[in-house]
Amino acid sequence: MIAVVQRVQQARVRVAGETVGEIGPGLLVLLGIARTDTLERAGEMAHKLAHLRCFEDAAGKLNLSALELGREILLVSQFTLLGDTRRGRRPSFEAAMPPEEALPIYAAARAALEQLGLRVATGRFRAEMAVELVNDGPVTLLVELPGRIDAS
Repeated sequence: MIAVVQRVQQARVRVAGETVGEIGPGLLVLLGIARTDTLERAGEMAHKLAHLRCFEDAAGKLNLSALELGREILLVSQFTLLGDTRRGRRPSFEAAMPPEEALPIYAAARAALEQLGLRVATGRFRAEMAVELVNDGPVTLLVELPGRIDAS
């Protein structure tokens, strides 16, 4: 499982011109689910995201988490994060979990974030989405859980 995390002042997702998810200050999380991921790993990722210290404390150090500050999360499924570009010019998505299997894991990640006490907005799974954001910092982090994400 892999996530691109952006600290934002605000963010929203639109599908066919309609806003389907929107947050104020918090984290935009683009979440890629690999074939090797499980419901348990969704909980691990949620815990890591909720406790990720990517907000400044009074001294200006990245010492505070979204959970500590009561910030929101916009969680967007992003299978293209699993695109393997090591060979050729066209990405291979062999490492990405098929959508029908990924949806329950994505839903479990959302539920785990909410159980931790965070307000979570989402995009629409498998839809063509327009993601808009105002990056804060900018702070952008790549978050991976230990373990292979290769399909091989």
